[in-house]
Amino acid sequence: MSGFFGCVSKNDCVANVFYGTDYHSHLGTKRAGMAFCKDGKFLRSIHSLENGYFRNKFESDLPKFKNASIGIGIISDMQSQPITVTTRIGKFSVAIIGRIDNKEELVADLLKSNYHFSEMSDSNINPTELIAILIGMGDSIEEGIEIVHKKIKGSCSMLVMTSDAIYAARDKYGRTPIILGKSEDSHAVAFETSSFNNLGFDIIRDLGPRETIKITADSYEVVHKATDKSQICSFLWVYYGYPSSYFEGINVEESRYRNGGLMASVDKDLKFDFVSGIPDSGIGHAIGYSNEVNVPYKRAFVKYTPTWPRSFMPQNQDMRDLVAKMKLIPNKQFVKDQSIVFLDDSIVRGTQLKDNVSKLYEMGIKDVHVRIACPPLIYPCLFLNFSSSRSSYDLITRRVIRDLENSESVSDEILGEYSDSTTERYKALVDEAARRIGVTSLKFQELSKLVEAIGLPKKSICTHCFDNSSFL
Repeated sequence: MSGFFGCVSKNDCVANVFYGTDYHSHLGTKRAGMAFCKDGKFLRSIHSLENGYFRNKFESDLPKFKNASIGIGIISDMQSQPITVTTRIGKFSVAIIGRIDNKEELVADLLKSNYHFSEMSDSNINPTELIAILIGMGDSIEEGIEIVHKKIKGSCSMLVMTSDAIYAARDKYGRTPIILGKSEDSHAVAFETSSFNNLGFDIIRDLGPRETIKITADSYEVVHKATDKSQICSFLWVYYGYPSSYFEGINVEESRYRNGGLMASVDKDLKFDFVSGIPDSGIGHAIGYSNEVNVPYKRAFVKYTPTWPRSFMPQNQDMRDLVAKMKLIPNKQFVKDQSIVFLDDSIVRGTQLKDNVSKLYEMGIKDVHVRIACPPLIYPCLFLNFSSSRSSYDLITRRVIRDLENSESVSDEILGEYSDSTTERYKALVDEAARRIGVTSLKFQELSKLVEAIGLPKKSICTHCFDNSSFL
């Protein structure tokens, strides 16, 4: 995932873009960048986040942007962006969120047409540059954005900044959000509405799937109308979204409370002493669970935030595991001789949860009943950079399925049985995952209950990683 923020103001917008982008730091893993246009000149700054935080890296750059009235910023999954290009339809800067599955095919076609690309340091082609080239193929920015939607497979939401306006274009199926906001002297667009709160912006509305708007300081206009085919990522409410944010008008934390409550409603006969959650994204689900059963919520783990960054920030898996281990400190006072219900947002590889459970047993806990806020992740994501890696066997579920079936090749039909909570194969998957992680009991949220907790129709939510469904 990534997150972006753009602002057009009657006055200096630099502070808004700086802090608005910073409020998306929980979404990025590798790089960040900002671009501004001042006095007709496009200015840009990009830094790595692998060994530091956004504010520390960009504060010294702010003086050169001072008095710019238009700008965009992004916390990026992988690539360096924004990209600034000069084309026959003018100069513009681009920032994107998404994943282009047919990148190689598109690049090959463009190379045949005598286009060229600048390689990144890892010898790969920057997908943001690819999007910029596709936009430049149009006779206008609006037409170029439509070319992007027609040509790419995967997902792409984008901000395109010209010298006097920002075009915000949401992915054609709305898999990632863009929200429009307004203050006294500015308009802004953002991934997370939580970036608006302290900057004085009021939420106007969400953009619809495939919708494009053009914003200026005074107003905004729709240049491409929304379609009615929506599949927004369900993981925004499970994990990615910041608790205070709204997506499609639905508050993230409130959705997590509902989700935890629905999980508790099927655990009425379970006996335990208190409820706990993995910081940070497991906490909302755990509080909802605690409220439903009227059993205390306590912090079995305390997150040490002053020096340890997010566990998924380092690109090296061994380092990610180390960071995850070091940043969570168990509280022996609460766990010794206790039975607890322990909630987490999801299980991806299973390594971190297994380590956390081991810590609890080392502290003298009696029983650990783990409840996961979503169904098992069985299908790697096709649209964003979540639950996707070099191999599907990075997912604990796929390793368990491989071993249960004693085969490296499992048909879609059999995978479908493992994703169906009414089957014996599903039960075997959960039981074996519980054994490997070392918990007293393990339950995953039912897909229908997760959809209920989010509050949107199933057809409007992307649940591909759980059940292999999607618009393709």
